[in-house]
Amino acid sequence: MKRGDFYRVHEGDKYDPKDYRVYLIVSRQVLIDTQFNSVICAPVHTKYEDLPTQVDVGSDEGLKHDSAIYCEPQPSQL
Repeated sequence: MKRGDFYRVHEGDKYDPKDYRVYLIVSRQVLIDTQFNSVICAPVHTKYEDLPTQVDVGSDEGLKHDSAIYCEPQPSQL
């Protein structure tokens, strides 16, 4: 697992209508390489609202659709 990698995972979150969602690994690589059993990820959504906390991504990054990485706290994190 590397920082900057995208993973499609089963969401299973009651706040998300999709069964699967793409996430970007954002933890520092030095922490990923340790014995920690979790990493920090940011969800990727196809809806883009032009907010300063969203980062455009798309086919250049290997995704099927133009999307946005949501870099704000999600309901499950509050």
